[in-house]
Amino acid sequence: MLGSAEDVHHEVGGHVLSRYGQLTPRAGYPQAAVVVGSHAVDDGQWYGRHWHTAHQLAWAERGVIAVRALGNTWVLPPTMALWIPAGTEHATGASGPVLGRSLWCRPDRCPVDWSVPTVVGVSPLLRELITHLADDGLSPAARQRAEAVALDQLVPLSVATVLAPLPRDPRACHVARALRACPADDRTLAQWGTEVGASARTLARAFAAETGLPFGQWRTRVRLQAAMPLLAGGATVAATAARVGYASPSAFVAAFRRVVGVPPGAYFSP
Repeated sequence: MLGSAEDVHHEVGGHVLSRYGQLTPRAGYPQAAVVVGSHAVDDGQWYGRHWHTAHQLAWAERGVIAVRALGNTWVLPPTMALWIPAGTEHATGASGPVLGRSLWCRPDRCPVDWSVPTVVGVSPLLRELITHLADDGLSPAARQRAEAVALDQLVPLSVATVLAPLPRDPRACHVARALRACPADDRTLAQWGTEVGASARTLARAFAAETGLPFGQWRTRVRLQAAMPLLAGGATVAATAARVGYASPSAFVAAFRRVVGVPPGAYFSP
């Protein structure tokens, strides 16, 4: 994973990643279109806003990663990855320990031309191809074939992504950040208004205008975001529902299906 405060260099697949993701081939190594970088991320660790000159497919082989970009947050179990176009400023973090394995793709040799972050499914075949491409011993011809198949596997998912952007209004943003930290907090907007010095109506308008969601729907999505690392880590639906503020497992499952389009079991199945 790459930080944001300095020019970072480290070796990945015979290349050097520098300047936040620029691919610089090492002497004697064939100039690949795709390389794989592995990185461990500790529980709660975030890498601040940065950008890459290469496209990135952000994926966690184990655990759940979150990516924030363009005012949105994507929460990704191992069955999903996020395509981050070159030049897109973003931050990446983890809830629970994560083993990340990113694909880095040279824009001048990549057929994928998505201009915005895009969620893709990680099939068993794509998972194996990522492992295969991490092998430094591949011949140029074998690497070229594997790269083509891997990039062909990048298909946008039809399930909805659980997005909960922050409002810009400082009072509403205070509420939003507090709920991200404690999603089970069930205070009403009127109660929050007493704390931040704004009426419930003012806060409601800010959430609707600046996140595109009524407050109730926004809070539901924050709760689902918090639930995903728990479910991916093996927590039961009942325990997860209680942890993030639902009165019953059935209410949690109904909310998950309503927002995502599938129940939790289908979302996390390989």
